[in-house]
Amino acid sequence: MTTPDPRLHIDFCGLDFATPLVLLSGCVGFGKEYTRIAGFSNHDAGAVCLKATTGSPRPGNPPHRVYETPGGMLNAIGLQNPGVDRVVDEILPTLDFSETRFIANVSGSTIEEYIAVTEHFDDSPIDAIEINISCPNVKEGGVTFGNDPDMSARVVEACRKATSKPLITKLSPNQTNIAENARCCIEAGTDALAVINTLMGMAIDIESRTPFIGNNQGGLSGPAIRPVAVLKTHQVYQVAREKGVPIIGQGGVASAEDAIEFLLAGASAVGVGTALFYDPLILPKIGQGILDYLERHSLERVSQLTGALVLNDPADYGC
Repeated sequence: MTTPDPRLHIDFCGLDFATPLVLLSGCVGFGKEYTRIAGFSNHDAGAVCLKATTGSPRPGNPPHRVYETPGGMLNAIGLQNPGVDRVVDEILPTLDFSETRFIANVSGSTIEEYIAVTEHFDDSPIDAIEINISCPNVKEGGVTFGNDPDMSARVVEACRKATSKPLITKLSPNQTNIAENARCCIEAGTDALAVINTLMGMAIDIESRTPFIGNNQGGLSGPAIRPVAVLKTHQVYQVAREKGVPIIGQGGVASAEDAIEFLLAGASAVGVGTALFYDPLILPKIGQGILDYLERHSLERVSQLTGALVLNDPADYGC
């Protein structure tokens, strides 16, 4: 078991995170998948986002569900999960809440389903609730809610009334104006924002002339999307900082340098996902790299990096 350096500690929506690193929803199942790996410790994570949970059990999409791409991967799991009753009654009691913070991920096809699942988690030991309004690999709900600022706000407002726990809204990059969507979600009552979910993508088998993914399209994650995610994080930060709303920046983080980019762009915490599939012990490496950076720049704590980006003042060269 490792003990995180106090310089990595952050306050996130009133919750103590031992580090700014968050294990992302869908990448660690319901929190137990990585504990059997020798050397893995939840203490290296400030928080763990559990797999998306819906009101009733869902079987998920047909195979293939995952396809490796240059610089990342496509996934279309389809929100496979056992339903909120089993998650709350059977899975949460098996988690060690003394190790790290656990965040539920709530999804649904209707606003009523979001409310019901949120209410169930509100009456549980879960530390915070993430609203998944931006899943690109289901045929209803997710994308429809996440790409429309008014619909996003309606979901947030409904969930806000259903819980007193910290509420995190996961924003979609597949929209015209992510900053406007962030503003609407903040006004509707979200306590924090997660930026971004996966980008919509497709890969085609040229011999069969069919998509590799059974759902035809899926969510693209990994290093290929990081520059987009860093930009979106900075755009959302311009809105969120005025209200003191923290951001979990995420998308393609695979090193300390990647994580620091998100922090400088405005994130308070940084999500790690796809990198876990090829290096499940990457968190302490990223944490140590952040500490080395703080040492080199004579900084006392990681929170000093949030929003510390100094923008260029380029000449007007046109397009």
